[in-house]
Amino acid sequence: MMRFIRLTVTASVIVAILLGAWLMYYAKTSLRLAPQAQEITIQPKSGLKSIANQLVDQQVLTSPWPFILLAKVLQKEQSLKAGDYTLNKNITPYQLLLSLNHGKATQGSITFIEGKTFKQMREKIAKNDAIKNTTQGLSEAKIMQLVGKGEAHAEGLFFPDTFYFDRGTLDVVLLKRAYESMQAKLSQAWNNRAQNLPYKNSYEALIMASIVEKETGKASERPMIAGVFLNRLRIGMRLQTDPTVIYGMGDKYDGNIRRKDLLTDTIYNTYTRSGLPPTPIAMPGLASIEAALHPEKTKALYFVGKGDGSHAFSNSLVEHNRAVVKYQLKQKTKR
Repeated sequence: MMRFIRLTVTASVIVAILLGAWLMYYAKTSLRLAPQAQEITIQPKSGLKSIANQLVDQQVLTSPWPFILLAKVLQKEQSLKAGDYTLNKNITPYQLLLSLNHGKATQGSITFIEGKTFKQMREKIAKNDAIKNTTQGLSEAKIMQLVGKGEAHAEGLFFPDTFYFDRGTLDVVLLKRAYESMQAKLSQAWNNRAQNLPYKNSYEALIMASIVEKETGKASERPMIAGVFLNRLRIGMRLQTDPTVIYGMGDKYDGNIRRKDLLTDTIYNTYTRSGLPPTPIAMPGLASIEAALHPEKTKALYFVGKGDGSHAFSNSLVEHNRAVVKYQLKQKTKR
């Protein structure tokens, strides 16, 4: 009997994990609507099931139940609003749900994601049918003259979030909103920072936050990872973080990082150069900014991935080498 119960529980957990993974994939996959902009109407006093069926009838969804399940899991079923909406063809089920939740009728939306680069941000803007693209072909420096304070580099200066706007809004308007949002959040976080941090200014904290963003697989470890990197900065030890090397490689990066890449010097190679890289390497989210400004108090100087998104932290090189052997061998055995 106990064996049957254990098998049932195990099977239930596996099913739940698979269902969760599938639902995440569904939520973030573009609906690929046929027209460039599709007008839809959600009738007043419609419940979740009725709304899902209306979306099927208007050829936005192919089936109602995945959308119903997504709304229930995210607890949005009671806050969907009626109205006329204009959807861009690349809208995802999650973005659609947010639009209906916020009542963003006849508006477009775009989501900038933590950890993405400015180049990827521009590519996403160019693909959004609801945005009027006026910056295509402009240099990074020229764009910063239009939306910022004339900074030489744009990387990391835009806040990752979902932005709603009227169709036909200029890309520079959205970029300015994301830029101003980042400046406001960074300024507030900097003013409330922990004491005795080795940053000269908030921009250096932003650089660190971008590294934390790219290095962190488990959200709860962000402050600890920031603590390790700050310990290294304090003693003059090189950061030796792969994401900065990859960023410095640019288009040469093919998905694999090799020993020769770690030894090839660029201004972003933290294996060959001391201190922080000259600019952020991605868009950090607020959690990574907070981690960079409120790091964990630790003596750790090293960490290595366990293969599940989390890390093993070590205070000494000897301890770190043991962890590397343990977890790298474990990962090789699984392969």
